[in-house]
Amino acid sequence: MLIFTIQSVSARQSTFENWTLEQRVAQMFMVTLHGSQLTEVGDAFLRQWQPGAVVLFTSNIGTPQAITRLTNAYQQSITDAGGVPLLISIDQEGGVVQRLTDGFTQLPSPILVTATGSAQVAQQVGQMVGEELAAVGINMNLAPVADLETNRENPIIFRRSPGSDPHLVGEATGNVALGLQSQGVLATLKHFPGHGETSVDSHAELPIIRLDRERLESVEIEAFRGGVDAGVAAVMVAHIWYPALEPEENLPASLSHNIITGILREELGFQGIILTDAMDMGAIDTQYGYPTAAIMAIKAGVDIVSPGPGIGLETQTQMIQAVIDAVRSGEISEARIDESVQRILDTKARFGILDWQPLDENTAAERINLPQHEQVIDNLFRSSVTVAYDRHNFIPLTPDRRIAIIFLATRAQIQQECSQYNPNIRWVGIADEPDAEQIGWAVEAANWSDTAVVFTQNAIYNERQQALVNALPQEKTIAVSIFSPYDWQTFPNVAGYVATYSPMRPAVPAACAVLFGAIPANGQLPVTLSPELIAGTKAE
Repeated sequence: MLIFTIQSVSARQSTFENWTLEQRVAQMFMVTLHGSQLTEVGDAFLRQWQPGAVVLFTSNIGTPQAITRLTNAYQQSITDAGGVPLLISIDQEGGVVQRLTDGFTQLPSPILVTATGSAQVAQQVGQMVGEELAAVGINMNLAPVADLETNRENPIIFRRSPGSDPHLVGEATGNVALGLQSQGVLATLKHFPGHGETSVDSHAELPIIRLDRERLESVEIEAFRGGVDAGVAAVMVAHIWYPALEPEENLPASLSHNIITGILREELGFQGIILTDAMDMGAIDTQYGYPTAAIMAIKAGVDIVSPGPGIGLETQTQMIQAVIDAVRSGEISEARIDESVQRILDTKARFGILDWQPLDENTAAERINLPQHEQVIDNLFRSSVTVAYDRHNFIPLTPDRRIAIIFLATRAQIQQECSQYNPNIRWVGIADEPDAEQIGWAVEAANWSDTAVVFTQNAIYNERQQALVNALPQEKTIAVSIFSPYDWQTFPNVAGYVATYSPMRPAVPAACAVLFGAIPANGQLPVTLSPELIAGTKAE
């Protein structure tokens, strides 16, 4: 159920009975305007076409003040022309995909939210992101990602995914969506029906996922169910062909009536806005002309077509005009258009977007509320640290035991943070790719100790770090990964394993606090590492 509602909508804003066909069709496009300021050309485009949505990309990004000025200009242009206020969207996922950085909270990868296993923490994270977006006039987030981390060779989704288990991911994304939407910001699950099993990038070519229908429904699609059931406002559909769901050869989900209307609308019962991934991606433009693809998407049941940053205003105009012509020729019914326009307007009304008022650009930084959000991030890290297992109950590390800590000297913060709990630790700093001599220092210290702790960072890709950990006495070594949880797969015999999932600075004090018992280890594995260490596992 959506939390954010408004009490009234004016008659002019809530109906489109008197709109021209051009106005109705344009409401179904999420256009891209380049530049950090609204240009004369962009202003003329908005006034002429009055599209329903705009998406911000890198060329639009600046300080909070500059972004507020830009979103105000977009909305003022559209409303001055007699149009309804825009959906203004952005990709603010966290981790490797975060458009807003200067003056905004740095967000870790979404996998941390799943690792907490906490509905409260997930909603707090969503609320934080929603507050920051709303502070600068952005009312739609093209997140959270609901694609599963089931293929580590995935070139586009790996480290953007919240985890490998559909139920855990569904719970996490559903709660993040609720948090976003409590701030009047639409959440968007993506990329339906699941991008996790691809091995090619849909920005370059059309991926094909040849899984059977039973697997897709029970795993990939199931991950979206949590967000749909929670009342997520929008779902983005992927440019991927799923032969088990769509028999027409090479027809991507974004253009498939079977998937969009048959599965997402009818089987899952989703009643919100359905939009395409950016249409300028290779998966589309290597097979179809943009105007043709726009027509196909709308016929399939899409509400909003997103051309993408690689398509200029002239081509975006051609796409809109092609749909208008398709309606006039009878290829697309007016009822199909009106169904989507009504859904878009109802959603805008529900989130208060139709009552748009300009924001004070000079107080944007205050509205973002960075000091309070730093506490949310700290809590996220502290809640997500996972003790996957601890065979000999070494954790918490107690003062009566001799402790050696081997750490990456480039991460001096580790020594600074952990020293406060025990000043008598024997420290060994090593290079990110330790040589034989450094490994010898570490082995000597570990042999002396009762318990050895070794920190790794992406050891899954670093053979020297792997050699280091495997040279230590396994029966009394605890490994702590401060980025990839898959490091463990290269040293599976260690006595204990702790994961933090992020190289960001808050990961280190959180890990030290768990190691020395200052806080409980509440995190769970968000991904499966082995048949014994499945997603959801944590030490008892």
